[in-house]
Amino acid sequence: MSTPLSPNLRGALYMTLSMAAFTLNDACVKLVAETVPLFQVIFLRGLGTTILLAIFVQMTTGLRPSWPRRDRPLIAGRTLAEIAAMVTFTLALTNMAIANATAILAALPLVVTLGAALVFGDRVGWRRLSAICIGFVGVLLIVQPGTDGFNIWSLLVLLSVLVITARDLFTRAFSPTVPTMTVAVLTAGAVCLVGGVLSLFTPWVALDLREAALIAAAAVLIIGGYVFGIMVMRVGEVGFVSPFRYTSLIFALILGLVVFDEFPNALALIGGVIVVSTGIFTLLRERMVARASRRSAAKAAITPGAPHG
Repeated sequence: MSTPLSPNLRGALYMTLSMAAFTLNDACVKLVAETVPLFQVIFLRGLGTTILLAIFVQMTTGLRPSWPRRDRPLIAGRTLAEIAAMVTFTLALTNMAIANATAILAALPLVVTLGAALVFGDRVGWRRLSAICIGFVGVLLIVQPGTDGFNIWSLLVLLSVLVITARDLFTRAFSPTVPTMTVAVLTAGAVCLVGGVLSLFTPWVALDLREAALIAAAAVLIIGGYVFGIMVMRVGEVGFVSPFRYTSLIFALILGLVVFDEFPNALALIGGVIVVSTGIFTLLRERMVARASRRSAAKAAITPGAPHG
């Protein structure tokens, strides 16, 4: 009789599956874009994703297309940031090694931490600031400015990191009543629509069975990434499972080598290790700070004579 997994281990498994799904989606898009115009791929994948995601949300939480007036500009900003992220990252992905693109994207937790400090005034101590600075050095090792390997596509991934950070900060500013998954359906539809408009600037091509299967697989994999991502939030401790998001880099390295015959050079590998290490440190440090804040609040609440709100 097998022993059931602990909540933390289940959370780690769900996070790993989520990252595997998203990375496999990237690989499918990169493969099919070799023979099909990119924005035709984006439109067809987006159409499948929107339909499947809408069905999933309707069957679970239910679609709730209403939100407070104050949140409407935030939702619009988040949607525009998602569209910008789609354009910049997919353009870069189809023109550079998947492992390099994924490694640069791994800097996202560092940039989000810095962005939250600048926008929301979150306190970030010297340890996390140092980790962020070291992480940016790792990004430079991956991008390698001034070398033959440096190109516009690396800059596009960096731009996608910035717009994804903006997307996450918009999301954080939402009111608690905003139906997150309904916003996800709206965003998927908007990305699909923009992909359709951009696809009109290049001639469409007829799909063969392989290309159609890759696009369908990409749509299903995105839904899988979303679903497992939701499941992660329901089990285990966030501080324990969050570092497993970096398994995406392992999947990208394997897919790059096996499917695309790509492998980062030594400097990029070192940079990837630095980015992942500093990202994990930042996540763990945030967990420690949050625990310390909760303990302080609990002590203040039980101290005799302490004010109560």
